[in-house]
Amino acid sequence: MSATKNDKHEATIVKRGGGKHAHDEHGGAWKVAFADFCLALMALFLVLWLIAAREQQNLKKIVRDATDSGMLEGLGSKPQVASEQTGSMIERFQLPMAGQGGTGDPGAPSAPRVAYETASDLAALSKALGEMSAEAGLASNLATVVTPYGLRVMLHDTDKQGMYMRGSALPTGRFARLLRKMGPLFAQMKNQMLIVGHTDSSRFAGPDSGGYSNWALSTDRALSARAELLGGGMRAESVLQVVGMADRGPLNAEEPLAGVNRRIELLILTSAQSRAVSSMFGTPGKPEALGKEAAIALPDAAALEELRRQLPK
Repeated sequence: MSATKNDKHEATIVKRGGGKHAHDEHGGAWKVAFADFCLALMALFLVLWLIAAREQQNLKKIVRDATDSGMLEGLGSKPQVASEQTGSMIERFQLPMAGQGGTGDPGAPSAPRVAYETASDLAALSKALGEMSAEAGLASNLATVVTPYGLRVMLHDTDKQGMYMRGSALPTGRFARLLRKMGPLFAQMKNQMLIVGHTDSSRFAGPDSGGYSNWALSTDRALSARAELLGGGMRAESVLQVVGMADRGPLNAEEPLAGVNRRIELLILTSAQSRAVSSMFGTPGKPEALGKEAAIALPDAAALEELRRQLPK
């Protein structure tokens, strides 16, 4: 009996921690959820960091290109960021004065320049610009019209390709390269141009009075286009006027937000039209005497009322 009891005692095996508890199935689930949350948060930070790095690269490229072209030479010429907080933070650069734009040696003899005066001349210029746009992959973004006052070149957005970053005066890479490629062609012409910026009707946040608006955006985009053309070799004297029109001149008035309304227009003026525009804002010329039948005095109120009654209703 003693041996039997000892054998049973030696064969006894004690198991500790055995059994299944209710909290075993869900005890580690919070750890997995927390790990997933941390992974998603880290991915978000990585995406934000990449976007910020991309913007910094674009800004550095603008500053580098502007420095290489001589736009930032001299003291007090470094770019300044707009102080308005209600709109986009647009880099503003000091542009070259007359006689300082373009690339190359200022003392080198210039090649003979071409004057585009007739409709056939302007059509040939339009064809050359169309070929450049096609090579840049922006054929659908270009429209040209020969008018009595010159060639109207419209570089506009489409649903697939924009000319500028939305709400910004920073041009896309393709558009910047196209403008720089146009620079040498415009450097060979005698004509002057107007550069006009247009936006769609979408508004910036905040009040339009005093804050950054489509008026400032369209002007900044026109100045940015001028800077790219000068960087490509165009002479500063080729630009007669830089204008921002906001959304006041839409191409598609029925759809104010259409991409075609967001555009830059280059108006290549004939020499006669260029002189006419210059005379509008320059020193007034010698006044000419009016004929004997002409009168500059306004009639009195009674005479004006009599004239109104004679107008057809």
